[in-house]
Amino acid sequence: MAAPQDEHSSHKSQTAVRQAEAYPGPHNYQRVVEPKGWNARPKTVNRAAFQHNYQAARKYKIGPYHPPMGWTAHRWAYGQILPRAYWTSEYILADYWLFGLEVPPVGYEWVRDGDDALLVNTYTGEILQVDYGVFD
Repeated sequence: MAAPQDEHSSHKSQTAVRQAEAYPGPHNYQRVVEPKGWNARPKTVNRAAFQHNYQAARKYKIGPYHPPMGWTAHRWAYGQILPRAYWTSEYILADYWLFGLEVPPVGYEWVRDGDDALLVNTYTGEILQVDYGVFD
């Protein structure tokens, strides 16, 4: 009587390991890249151009939102002061152009609070603009 063969060893001998091919990438669409001028931040701030509370024209899904420890989402308005807990990398929208937001001036960043995007002065915390309902 022949010794039983390991079922995996006979399969391995029949299947040759194939060399990986270079993947050319997806077809029929362009990869999202930063738009021209995305990092050309204005050095001066025209406050009148920014001081608005807008309703977003479109909603984006980017994953769950978790407020800073001890905070809950709040309906902010321009002119208010955003607590420092929101100015961390978890909430900064570095790829703001993906969400239809304006290029922030030097010294300002877009941050997320709940469904909203806030343009915040990173020295004082003053909110310069709010886009309500950007995120779903």
